[in-house]
Amino acid sequence: MSNPEQQIGWSRDDMAKRVAQDIPDGSVVNLGIGIPEKVAAYVPEGREFIYHTENGLLGMGEAPRDGEGDPELINAGKKQVTTIPGASFFHHADSFSMIRAGHIDVCVLGAMQVSENGDLANWSTGAPDAIPAVGGAMDLVAGVKTIYVITQHCTKNGEPKLVDTCTYPLTGPGVVSRIYTDLAVIDVTPEGFQVVGLAPDIDLDYVQSKTGATLLTAPPRIET
Repeated sequence: MSNPEQQIGWSRDDMAKRVAQDIPDGSVVNLGIGIPEKVAAYVPEGREFIYHTENGLLGMGEAPRDGEGDPELINAGKKQVTTIPGASFFHHADSFSMIRAGHIDVCVLGAMQVSENGDLANWSTGAPDAIPAVGGAMDLVAGVKTIYVITQHCTKNGEPKLVDTCTYPLTGPGVVSRIYTDLAVIDVTPEGFQVVGLAPDIDLDYVQSKTGATLLTAPPRIET
């Protein structure tokens, strides 16, 4: 029997669509591997996003249809992508120069843990057998203007990903602005986690029970 808790809240596509609603028109956007990649499929009407990938592409489009992709046209996660008119290709060293110089407006990343002061841990559990795979994440959180996190609210084992203090190795301290989970949209503020929106049929008490830190109690809006 499936776990009923896996069937409530937003789907991964719902989460990606919700993130896209908050990205300003004309932004240059870098998407992390996993759920963040789905954001590319959701651009609100009347807005244009220019997607960047650290392996050397500015102007990334959606994933190609089955059988229509180019195996040499991939994103940083090695998945096939398309390009938009005006796209450009460049060496990955130039791509990281763009990141480090602050030319990327928004980055959407996954997370293993986010602390209430915005610390991000998303590359390793620190376990002896963990495979180091930080990729470009440390450069991104240090150089990009706004960092959004999109993640399931809890691990597969039910452990909270939103915590008072990260126990995993940090990707960057105090870097996260907003978190999008299957249960809620949560801002990182100087006072802690502030819920600004709830998924349909989810209440604040339920979100608090799944969170490893205290949530601020200003009434959030219920989103559709």
